[in-house]
Amino acid sequence: MPFRTRLKVCCIMSAEEARLAVAHGADAVGLVAQMPSGPGVIADAQIEAIVADVPPPVATFLLTSETTAEGIADHVLRTRPSAVQLVSHVDPAVHGQLKRLLPSVRIVQVIHVEDHGSVALARDYARLADVLLLDSGRPKAAIAELGGTGRVHDWSLSRSIVESVERPVFLAGGLNPVNVAEAVALVRPFGLDLCSGVRTNGRLDPGKLGALVAAILAADRGGLE
Repeated sequence: MPFRTRLKVCCIMSAEEARLAVAHGADAVGLVAQMPSGPGVIADAQIEAIVADVPPPVATFLLTSETTAEGIADHVLRTRPSAVQLVSHVDPAVHGQLKRLLPSVRIVQVIHVEDHGSVALARDYARLADVLLLDSGRPKAAIAELGGTGRVHDWSLSRSIVESVERPVFLAGGLNPVNVAEAVALVRPFGLDLCSGVRTNGRLDPGKLGALVAAILAADRGGLE
């Protein structure tokens, strides 16, 4: 079967937005809980309600800024997603604890791609997490940026990560319908993760979403030629 680049639509704000994403073929939706900065934050009760409304097999990713195993597990148990996205570079020991506390939940570790050290960091986390997600945050900024920046990072580093790990890798950071084909061709990720690139005035835009899906399909076809 030909490879198909998966799509995660993040920063989902309502059940209606989740349904729109699913109708356009999204494989996963991302739900942003409390963050120090960035768009798309909604209350935990709303996240729980959206998760309950999303039909399988579409995955639901809870984006949590919790950094301890106990805090992360509690957040997951309150919202009931199928996957939890750790937006901080957590202590590696947390992963082992989460496997025991949340045996049926996929653990997605974000790697904020800032320099060549990110490649080594990704290799280390690939031994622990189920999935890696490459983003353009600045976790050490005065006000930590942990996602939703709208910035593109160095895709050559992302390609190095994809080539050096044996885990599925999602690419995020500044993607949109115009540059997504180039991203797919250069990085060859398992999937793409978009927030602001498919929104207009903060709302999920069906026109942009449709254009994005068409661009991904064209890029996948081009990769087979």
